[in-house]
Amino acid sequence: MSRRISPVDPTLAQGPVKDLLGSIKAKIGMVPNAFKTMAQAPALLEGYLSLSGALSKGVLPASIREQIALTVSQANRCEYCLSAHTLTARHAGLKPDQITDARQGKAEDPKAQAVLNLVHNILERRGDISDEQLSDARKAGVGDSEISEVVGNVALMTLTNYFNQVVRTDIDFPRVLVAM
Repeated sequence: MSRRISPVDPTLAQGPVKDLLGSIKAKIGMVPNAFKTMAQAPALLEGYLSLSGALSKGVLPASIREQIALTVSQANRCEYCLSAHTLTARHAGLKPDQITDARQGKAEDPKAQAVLNLVHNILERRGDISDEQLSDARKAGVGDSEISEVVGNVALMTLTNYFNQVVRTDIDFPRVLVAM
């Protein structure tokens, strides 16, 4: 794909950008192209990392956050994020069939399925979900903190999906195609 915005070379970065990219490398052992490119707007990268970090400390476990990421990325047709989150979903303990299911908005666990149904409704209705859809999530045991974090995770993934599609970020993970 052609680059629409060039990534920042971490070895040439200075100031806060150097610090942000250095912290990413220290944490995960590499600096993915999405982050290198977000670094063109340090406020964006810092905002992404702050929200992602905060949500990682929330009530939703990593496995459900990854299922949300896969559901949203498939719906938004973002190959970069599907590729990245297929890998991170494995690290969060999801099996290959669970990853495939999550891309289709399906989960084995009833509560995880309720979360993915909520994600689908949020995406389909652009957040304007019905009282009944919210009630269905609650009946399945999804509490207010979890509902709030689901919205945050959908927003975070939509941000990264849209960013990577606008930029046409070079995929630096094993490639996963949108088509299933």
